[in-house]
This record gives sequence, C-alpha cells and structure tokens, in this order.
Amino acid sequence: MNKGTLKQILLITDGCSNKGEDPAAVATLALQQGITVNVIGVLENEQSEQPEGLEEVEEIAMSGGGYSQVVYAKSLSQTVQMVTRQAMTQTLQGVVNQELQQILGQDQKIEELPPEKRGEVMEVVEDLGETCDLEVLVLVDTSASMHNKLPTVQDALFDLSLSLNARTGNNRFSIYSFPGKRGKDVSKVMDWTPQLESISSVFPKLTSGGITPTGPALREAMNQFAPKKRNLRSFLSRDESTMEESGD
Repeated sequence: MNKGTLKQILLITDGCSNKGEDPAAVATLALQQGITVNVIGVLENEQSEQPEGLEEVEEIAMSGGGYSQVVYAKSLSQTVQMVTRQAMTQTLQGVVNQELQQILGQDQKIEELPPEKRGEVMEVVEDLGETCDLEVLVLVDTSASMHNKLPTVQDALFDLSLSLNARTGNNRFSIYSFPGKRGKDVSKVMDWTPQLESISSVFPKLTSGGITPTGPALREAMNQFAPKKRNLRSFLSRDESTMEESGD
C-alpha cells in the first residue's frame, strides 16, 4: 500500500466568520483535493457561550471530512494533539477501506471483517499512522476576541510539534493567521518546516483585531499545499491511449 502524504488544515478559532465565502463550502473543496479540515473552537471559560460560532465549527469540520472539538483555552494543548491524531486515523481507515473494496468487493469495509482480520487491518492503520508523511497547516484566528487565547495557542502548537516528531514518518508544519496584515485575508506566520521550535520567536509578533474572514482564509490555506502528483498507472494508461490514437 502506498503510504503517500496525509494533508491536514487545523483551524483554531472562537467565533463566527463575517466576511467572504462560506467556510464550509471551501472545506468541501479542500476535502476533494485530499486535504482534511479539522476545527477546534476555543472558549475563554465556562461562561462563554457562542452557539452560532460553535455550529459553524462543526459544519466546517463535517464538510472537510475532519474532526471538530470545542474546548476551553486551558485544555487546548491536549485537544490539538488528539484531534490531529484522530483525523490521521480516520483518513487512513478510509484509504484502507478503498483498498479492501478493490480487493474484496464494493460492500467490504473494516467494520464488517471478522474480529481477527479486523484487528490485523487496524494494526496496519496504526503502523501507517506512525510511518506516513504528514503535512499540517495551522490556521489561527487572530480576530480581536482571540487576543487572550494566543499564548495558549502557541504552547499547544509547540506541544503538537513535540508529539508528532516522535513519529517515524516525516512531518511538515506551516502556520497562517487571519485576518491578515494590510487588509489581506490571511498572513503567513511560518513557512513549511519539519519542526516548530522557532514558534516562540514568531508567535508573540502576532497582533489580534479586525474581522473574521474564515472562508477566504481557508481557501488560501488550501492553496499552500503542493498539488497531487499524478498516479503512475493513470499516466501510463493515458500514454498508451495516446499512442494507440496516433496509430504507432
């Protein structure tokens, strides 16, 4: 089985988008390109209530094939790691199910295998989770209401880097924030890197304030991933059909 690269957007926000296109629709497009969108909704404390924002959190994650989790700021670090891992496992299970259907038929899924076979397949999924390459673009809401939460976000991302770098697979991270500077929807905080040690020098420079263009920011984040490489088999079959058409 080709391990490939798992691609995730991790959106960290605390409120409703209020500019630009529907973020759930953009998340659907991201999923179609093989990018899972996970969303963590951050609340200040137990008294914080943002029902509309929390509904949007769930809707974006559902559309992006990922996980959503609402968390109080103090528990953010553990949640970031959990959601990232859960999304990896879910994506890999989907890949394995596709492989099973190709081998055993369209109706065959992991859940329908005999217990001993299901256990073996899940071992494969766990192994792939440790050995496949992973790209995580972290998209941080820095609108005014996130001001007090940004130090906690910084600590959570540093912990995420430590956790994932214990894997044997290659990791790449990048960080973007929204709204961006000078009227832009999004700004690059950190370019693709295998480690997030330097986050402590970059994150304090983030300024909070302004509107929440979640949809446009998601679209820009989606565009930061390298396009999917063409499958060798499809390339060869296309090449063969071209030769047949030319009559060679």
